[in-house]
Amino acid sequence: MHVMTGKDAVGGGLRERKKRATRAALAEAAVRLAAEHGADQVTVEAISAAAGVSVRTFFNFFDSRDDAFVVVDSDASERVRQAFLAAPPGLPPLEALREALAAELREAERQHELWSLHARVLRSAPHLLVRNLGAQMADESGLAEAIARRIRAGDGSVPSESDADRATPGLYPRLLAAVAGTAVRVSVQHWCERADEVSYADVFREVFDLLAAGLPAPAR
Repeated sequence: MHVMTGKDAVGGGLRERKKRATRAALAEAAVRLAAEHGADQVTVEAISAAAGVSVRTFFNFFDSRDDAFVVVDSDASERVRQAFLAAPPGLPPLEALREALAAELREAERQHELWSLHARVLRSAPHLLVRNLGAQMADESGLAEAIARRIRAGDGSVPSESDADRATPGLYPRLLAAVAGTAVRVSVQHWCERADEVSYADVFREVFDLLAAGLPAPAR
């Protein structure tokens, strides 16, 4: 999924909030510098300086320079999974996932510029696009496991996190996780191209309405 947001994770003390703010500042600095100069021309030193931290601090958050361009918010996927698992038991999986994603993406419109810059950086650097795809696939795998747990619970109980519930997800959880990731990507892309005409919330809602309706052919 790899959604991008400046929102803090729910909970956590002041220290955790500061760490998330530092990570977000580094990721934003990396994206802005890459958009201006090209990703290959940006150094860890430049990113760190732009974010006002040391190079040592940079490597407390990222394993490599390229991770700063790709892993914009490593906590976002976990927040989506937890929100999905905590959704009311009666909600169908697609609706529960839509609500979980909507809660995570509420700040998207405010960050239109950063989303657009990030997309530009990925388009201009094929190796980063590949890394981003790998990160999205890892996110989808974790989400598929959460979907499978929720479906297995099925009786209104809290989905278990036991080893027995970490079995390989079936076809439906995998497909729903992949479809959700694609829905986020397509809605963001469509909105970035038409931000002056439509709100992101409206685009996101329409995408999931189309999915829920079975993707009927549009009227001519």
